[in-house]
Amino acid sequence: MRKLRARWSVLADRIDAGTPADRDRTVDALRAFAILGVVLGHWLVTALTTANGGLSNTSPLAHLPWLAPVSWVFQTLAVFFLVGGHVAARGHASARERGVPYGVWVGQRLSRLFRPVAAVLALWAVTAVGMLLGGAEPSTVQTLVKLVLSPLWFLLVFAVLTAATPLVARLNPLWPLAVVAGVDVWRFGLGGPEWIGWVNVAAGWLVPYTLGAAWSRGAFARRTPAALLLGAGAAATVGLVLWGGYPASMVGVPGAPISNLNPPTLAAVAFGLAQCGLALLLRGPLERAMRRPRAWAKVALMNLSAMTIFLWHQTAMMAVTALGLLAPADLPGLHTVPDSAQWIAARLLWLPVFAAALGVCWAAFRTYEQARRPKQSAASRTASRTVTGSGTAALTLRATDEVIHHA
Repeated sequence: MRKLRARWSVLADRIDAGTPADRDRTVDALRAFAILGVVLGHWLVTALTTANGGLSNTSPLAHLPWLAPVSWVFQTLAVFFLVGGHVAARGHASARERGVPYGVWVGQRLSRLFRPVAAVLALWAVTAVGMLLGGAEPSTVQTLVKLVLSPLWFLLVFAVLTAATPLVARLNPLWPLAVVAGVDVWRFGLGGPEWIGWVNVAAGWLVPYTLGAAWSRGAFARRTPAALLLGAGAAATVGLVLWGGYPASMVGVPGAPISNLNPPTLAAVAFGLAQCGLALLLRGPLERAMRRPRAWAKVALMNLSAMTIFLWHQTAMMAVTALGLLAPADLPGLHTVPDSAQWIAARLLWLPVFAAALGVCWAAFRTYEQARRPKQSAASRTASRTVTGSGTAALTLRATDEVIHHA
């Protein structure tokens, strides 16, 4: 254990020393927290039960409505789009100054986004066919595949907004916010068709994305605009939930007539505004925290595999659940109906097991996310030649080189 801590300390110091001085570490920290929020949220509010024979999907939010505040903590997609808009707008402006063609810039950004998706789709295509041929219930296979594929909508929306960055980077966030409000009035107040709500998939996430672009232009240099976002967003969310008829949960609940997330509603967008305001207000404390090499190294490594973690976290949970079926009885917190405080306590105990399974997926599939560089840095080549007989040290050097060069 002492040797492991020493190696981690060496790795953290190398990552800290090799990080460019002008890198805004708070951006990476916010992205890491957003991804972790999504992962933990899914693990806490998604339950695969055997109550109906085979595996079916339900949620503790459907049985225990008082758990709705949990969704306020772990529904962090608005922060991810905020960071995405900030990074894309800043990156496109820099590329334009350097004369990089738009096609090259967008191709580089989207390739890293979609490379790891191919691995997920290929594995689950084979798995689904194998399960059906092996006699699994079609409803069980459908439940599992849906859980894997459902998060991919977010990547598609993020990719579209990234590609449209030159068009939307200077868009005032009030315009897409007005579209969301208009769609909800038409849909809920005037009896409009349900399909009109899907306009908000683009408009709703465009709000935090354009806020991120405004951030890249210095719009939140002072704390006042961020504080106004937090206050106005929180007040609007409370009002919409208490008097507007919107659900209190900020994620979808199986069986509920209205979902705040699928498609996004005005309540979800208002909540996202509050989240973005809070994230922007936390930049100071985050900046100070990221000056510590060990804290920064964790965030940097998390960002290096952010898409791998996002894409495989549901698979990790389902793998543990499937292996648990080998037990002679249903395991509490894993296969049982999530309708009690005991289930919550048991599910919390399963989280480290899910994390270990995700670690296996990370080890197997992380290479799909990182672009191959034709040449290793001179410093890393020299260091690699001087380190012998230690696989962990070699891995440390490679990881450090990847983090230093990762954009």
